[in-house]
Amino acid sequence: MQVSSLNEVKIYSLSCGKSLPEWLSDRKKRALQKKDVDIRRRIELIQDFEMPTVCTTIKVSKDGQYILATGTYKPRVRCYDTYQLSLKFERCLDSEVVTFEILSDDYSKIVFLHNDRYIEFHSQSGFYYKTRIPKFGRDFSYHYPSCDLYFVGASSEVYRLNLEQGRYLNPLQTDAAENNVCDINAVHGLFATGTIEGRVECWDPRVRKRVGVLDCALNSVTADSEINSLPTISALKFNGALTMAVGTSTGQVLLYDLRSDKPLLVKDHQYGLPIKSVHFQDSLDLVLSADSRIVKMWNKSSGKIFTSLEPEHDLNDVCLYPNSGMLLTANESPKMGIYYIPVLGPAPRWCSFLDNLTEELEENPESTVYDDYKFVTKKDLENLGLTHLIGSPFLRAYMHGYFMDIRLYHKVKLMVNPFAYEEYRKDKIRQKIEETRAQRVQLKKLPKVNKELALKLIEEEEEKQKCTLKKKAKSLPNILTDDRFKVMFENPDFQVDEESEEFRLLNPLVSRISEKRKKKLRLLEQQELPEVEEEEEPEGKPSDAESSESSDDEKAWVEEVRKQRRLLQQEERVKRQKEDQQTVLKPQFYEIKAGEEFRSFKESATKQKLMKCWKKTNGKSNKTLEDRLKLEAKHGTLNVSDTTVGSKQLTFTLKKCFPIARALLDNWRGGAGSVGHAVERALLGAVLLLLGPVHVLGSTLPDHIPVLPSMLTKSTLTTSQCSPACSPSLP
Repeated sequence: MQVSSLNEVKIYSLSCGKSLPEWLSDRKKRALQKKDVDIRRRIELIQDFEMPTVCTTIKVSKDGQYILATGTYKPRVRCYDTYQLSLKFERCLDSEVVTFEILSDDYSKIVFLHNDRYIEFHSQSGFYYKTRIPKFGRDFSYHYPSCDLYFVGASSEVYRLNLEQGRYLNPLQTDAAENNVCDINAVHGLFATGTIEGRVECWDPRVRKRVGVLDCALNSVTADSEINSLPTISALKFNGALTMAVGTSTGQVLLYDLRSDKPLLVKDHQYGLPIKSVHFQDSLDLVLSADSRIVKMWNKSSGKIFTSLEPEHDLNDVCLYPNSGMLLTANESPKMGIYYIPVLGPAPRWCSFLDNLTEELEENPESTVYDDYKFVTKKDLENLGLTHLIGSPFLRAYMHGYFMDIRLYHKVKLMVNPFAYEEYRKDKIRQKIEETRAQRVQLKKLPKVNKELALKLIEEEEEKQKCTLKKKAKSLPNILTDDRFKVMFENPDFQVDEESEEFRLLNPLVSRISEKRKKKLRLLEQQELPEVEEEEEPEGKPSDAESSESSDDEKAWVEEVRKQRRLLQQEERVKRQKEDQQTVLKPQFYEIKAGEEFRSFKESATKQKLMKCWKKTNGKSNKTLEDRLKLEAKHGTLNVSDTTVGSKQLTFTLKKCFPIARALLDNWRGGAGSVGHAVERALLGAVLLLLGPVHVLGSTLPDHIPVLPSMLTKSTLTTSQCSPACSPSLP
């Protein structure tokens, strides 16, 4: 039996645990119970309380003796006798059941609505009669005064079948395209149907006329809700003569008073799932609303959550056992759920032993779900050396850490620190001794942990007591006397590390703040002494003096912080030097390309630098002829065109290379001596004419060099005229 608690409301799950197959013999079942603890401790309240695959609907007879449930596969109905705590009978059906209704006090009269439009009647002996409705049905209700069955479904009409006359009556014509659910008020007989458009239409069966329409889709939209589609009505339930609960397909439950078209309360499940069923619990004035994921119990007047129940599998239907605290659920699993909530009411009389059992469990609380597991962080795993278990079944990720088995944790911790138990035992003994000493007459002394912090707090408290202000301020509690901070001065784990980087950088600020506080206290004491009043500013000194003092304090603080940072950097540098001294240098090997001769590292490094410099300035590295031609055509220095005779014509612009020309000119000048300016210009033009086709470093002539004639800077050649002798070459 599993116990869960929410808002201090305990919920006992009586259907959890392993189930034994039916084909096992009693001898093998007893052997399994001896071996398996979970099977031995399980509570099988009703024998074989399950379906082969899925349970769709579940209901209790009016006398409370029989529980009927439908499910698959194959489609069937099972009836359980609560007085015998076992299965009474099982009947297989032709098709799946959408819903059913128990017309009598026991199981002798049952009506089934199938998903193939058939309506099937069963008596105490078995199948009795079958008929069909024109459209697929989704829900039906029985009107006891007139013996009429009202069927709603994929049609705008509400079909009526009279069981006394044995024939169909004229249907009720609604304004909706389809109807999902319906219900009949047991007090005054009002018939209500929920439509696919999000409306509820109310009809009077006596005159067969519509008496009112409620637009629930518009009222279900609140400021906090996000609606992606039109809400439809998925659940409907009356309570008393005036209260009605409406569930929508978007997860809202609306409570209405039939005298008003505005809802009294709108409760959102916050899951966005259709509401499956709604029930009322009158003793505590609660509403039980369920979708496929959760069952919520909340107050009918205020909407405050009372408790909630979230099973492992999706829900199909929920049934509240009358006048008790038992809840039955039909799930998307073979097992049907049985939950007992003592706060809602006592246990049914056929299982009254549950009250005694729950009382014993409350007196002797057992371990909860997580008592057998230990929560560890990633740092704890690193200390234990268990980081390799991350991702394995031994660790289950949860929030910022992992859950691991408590037995594995204790074994590993014992292996890592064999003397941990001895240290724990000594700490416990020390704590016991200190507790006994606390009863004696104590002298005023500092604690063992964080002595400097305690001394600082004591001095500040004494200064506050000495300083008497004219306006008595509200005294704040001292940290030393506050029980919330008691562990900070007792547990060594809370010791302030003064050698840490954070403390050393923050310490100048803390000391500066304490000095300012002391100055302020002295100033307040001086103001209270009787002195001759003079014209001065409110703080007792000029604003410029105060600002200069504050600026001096800030400068001193900045200098102190810088000093600490320099010390930290120096320590880091010394630490790195020690690490470098400890490391052993290994020889490095270099590979020389084939065809090259190694001379020295200096020469190869110089060569690499020159190659990098040439690549940056030239912008061309190892480009093919095709790439260079495309680049020149893009820049406009080369133009390729066809001639009339079928040959190719190349038109190119020669780039001027000033640095090489200047170098040749300087070389010639060094041998020939100084010449005139006009001669230099003529020689420079001649050199540029010779070096026109050469591209070196992408350089061009500066502005002060005269432009050469167009006949020298441009040349037009055809493929028929070109010859190897025409190509210019350097002398």
